[in-house]
Amino acid sequence: MEIRQIPSISDIDSVAWNNLTGSSYPFLRHEFLLALEQSGSVSAKTGWTPAHLIILEANELIAFMPLYLKDHSWGEYVFDHQWASAYHQNSLEYYPKYLTAIPFTPCQGPRIVINKAFNSLEIYKIFLHTLQKIASAKNISTWHCLFPSAKEVDIFRSLNLYIREGVQFQWFNRDYQNFDDFLAGLTSSKRKMIKRERKRIAEQGVTLIQLNGAEVTESQWETFFNFYAMTYLKKGSEPYLTLEFFLEIARTMGEQLLLVFALNDQRPVAAALSFIGSDTLYGRYWGCYEEYHSLHFETCYYQGIDYCIEHHLKRFDSGAQGEHKIARGFEPVTTYSAHWIKDAGFADAIGRFLQREKIATQQYKASASTYLPFKA
Repeated sequence: MEIRQIPSISDIDSVAWNNLTGSSYPFLRHEFLLALEQSGSVSAKTGWTPAHLIILEANELIAFMPLYLKDHSWGEYVFDHQWASAYHQNSLEYYPKYLTAIPFTPCQGPRIVINKAFNSLEIYKIFLHTLQKIASAKNISTWHCLFPSAKEVDIFRSLNLYIREGVQFQWFNRDYQNFDDFLAGLTSSKRKMIKRERKRIAEQGVTLIQLNGAEVTESQWETFFNFYAMTYLKKGSEPYLTLEFFLEIARTMGEQLLLVFALNDQRPVAAALSFIGSDTLYGRYWGCYEEYHSLHFETCYYQGIDYCIEHHLKRFDSGAQGEHKIARGFEPVTTYSAHWIKDAGFADAIGRFLQREKIATQQYKASASTYLPFKA
């Protein structure tokens, strides 16, 4: 076996890469990661320097791990700013750090992909040993793996990495025949609330259309991008992704994109973009020019539920945060991250912090579950 560190996804053949990943989890496709790099969304300039690890045998790709050198913690959705501050207060450098994640994408999924003919645990050990060796040589403080699959979490635990827990809200399809079938399982008050919210959309003259990414025109992508950017500009920040990124993934993997437009008098007033996996819809980006009552709920949630039911998808992962999702049938689920801390003293302190945080996180999840709108 030969392990290499490469500065770009373009250094690996896309067919070999995708033969390992498949297309069930769209964010690991070669096309997605390459678009991030080629569009300038991910680069040294934006603080996301690609440093991917791959393993070859007889020049054949058998395993890879997306890896980025970070000099900040933005765009990650697992917040370690307090850890960085503690390092600074103790005259230690927290940055640069290593990060294995899908940039700007808080969606659970595989983070290390391995040819099934090889021993997974041994490959994980090789990657971890290599990371630790490089970190020591280059004075890199930590390595973090964000939103890995449940199977990977078990492996990371066996390798004595620190495991951090979080909570997101996701919708699950219980073989519903249509949206009314879903509503029938809710309490009367929540059923009436959702029906009223959907009715308000029509009363305001708003209609919704769903477009597959492959059929969206460049002009429509430009309109969507302006909505997306507006979400960030309203908060006084710049958008992470560029228009070029969206145009590129539409060209290379458009069949896995779902774009929803909200129209008033045939004029777009809002839009939401989701990614389509083999059994999951991943809600990602949204924006609007004008405020309409319940428009966010309809565009980002109810349209996605409609799509999942119609296309028999099992799950709707609508992204990070959002307690307002609970009343609309999104259930709390545990998310994870894994962490390696080079400094022994900080490793111990962070380990103790995570133990306390885990208790609070699990209590929060249990409490959130009591507000679910389903009938007993």
